Amino acid sequence: MVVGDFAIETETLVVGAGPGGYVAAIRAAQLGQKVTIVEKANLGGVCLNVGCIPSKALISAAHRYEAAKHSEDMGIKAENVTVDFTKVQEWKASVVKKLTGGVEGLLKGNKVEIVRGEAYFVDANTVRVMTENSAQTYKFKNAIIATGSRPIELPAFKFSKRVLDSTGALNLPEIPKSMVVIGGGYIGTELGTAYANFGTQVTILEGADEILSGFEKSMSAIVKRRLKKKGVEIFANALAKGVEEREDGVTVTFESKGETKTIDADYVLVTVGRRPNTDELGLEQVGIKMTERGLIEVDKQCRTSVPNIYAIGDIVQGPPLAHKASYEGKIAAEAIAGHPSEIDYLAIPAVVFSDPECASVGYFEQQAKNEGIEVLTAKFPFAANGRALALNDTDGFMKLVVRKEDGVVIGAQIVGPNASDMIAELGLAIEAGMTAEDVAMTIHAHPTLGEIAMETAEAVLGSPIHIIK
Repeated sequence: MVVGDFAIETETLVVGAGPGGYVAAIRAAQLGQKVTIVEKANLGGVCLNVGCIPSKALISAAHRYEAAKHSEDMGIKAENVTVDFTKVQEWKASVVKKLTGGVEGLLKGNKVEIVRGEAYFVDANTVRVMTENSAQTYKFKNAIIATGSRPIELPAFKFSKRVLDSTGALNLPEIPKSMVVIGGGYIGTELGTAYANFGTQVTILEGADEILSGFEKSMSAIVKRRLKKKGVEIFANALAKGVEEREDGVTVTFESKGETKTIDADYVLVTVGRRPNTDELGLEQVGIKMTERGLIEVDKQCRTSVPNIYAIGDIVQGPPLAHKASYEGKIAAEAIAGHPSEIDYLAIPAVVFSDPECASVGYFEQQAKNEGIEVLTAKFPFAANGRALALNDTDGFMKLVVRKEDGVVIGAQIVGPNASDMIAELGLAIEAGMTAEDVAMTIHAHPTLGEIAMETAEAVLGSPIHIIK
């Protein structure tokens, strides 16, 4: 220990102030714990600063631009629609600033001590927090690790001025004329769609059979069709081989259907997954068990193999979703307080802000069948909904997965406008153990997209009103 470095004592130490960490800190403080949160970068983590929030702001701006240029069907024609991309970026930054400032206010309002620096575990009750010119020791009773993840960098595509990760793609100074996206998962599809809406010629290279492989093919097919209408070129089963970088652009080499091809573009965006930030925390000092992928092993209360240390978010098993991290943060804080809280992932939704949006919660049909669950399913198309017709946005459907023996809703999938908002009702239905009849008997306002839930539930029950059985 450095001379003069007297250990500061706290009850609960949270490492990382992203959507998992700051929520865990607030809940722990609400439960009467003395809490210290350590963050080496910006409060709000990847999600608020360079992920969920700024990407949705950019997507929203791109939608506005596209709508202004293409609303002729509704009798609206605008000429000389322009984008001041500097202004777009300033507006996006203002959204981020409001939210990150709000997080700081919430932490301080709940009397959480905020410490800036990088945490390194010394033992099961001690961390050293380091900055460029100082180090401080903290002693804790319990700790929650919430250090998140970072983009995977491919050896043949080292990040640079022209080879971008998602952060780089969100902060471009201008709208590119062309862009290659490696990876057609949710990040690649979202950002590829946003730039296509701004007028960029986008090419997506996807290694699997389909983009958005985490969703059913019937859902991704609708997104793919809309992307092609925007002029996006998609190569499935494609292998990105390398990049040649120039001052004014890149040439990407890839393999597709046994042929080697090249594409010239202004930028290449690499979105092939994320890596957990567990490699520079000193976890080996403490003996915390981890998987080969660098994920921390936890039990149903997010407790690691060291009983007083918990882990949440992207560094544990499961999808790297901000709302999953927040949920786990609450569970960990409650477990520390002695509550019997446990994780149950069934009702955690997954959303992609594609065009149209995709959302899912609970079981997919095939997943349920694989587990030996007999199910009933039904779909209802957006094209049969009055509100969707009035919005001139009718691509898509809702699908319900219902347990055959008792009619309980166990899954739902939506592809269509506002799917991201609509999925919440079905998440609630699953969490509350509701049946298809409960959803069907709930009076929904007309005309709304929300009615589609009622209509789909009626279709499962065999008595749909607005489609022919």
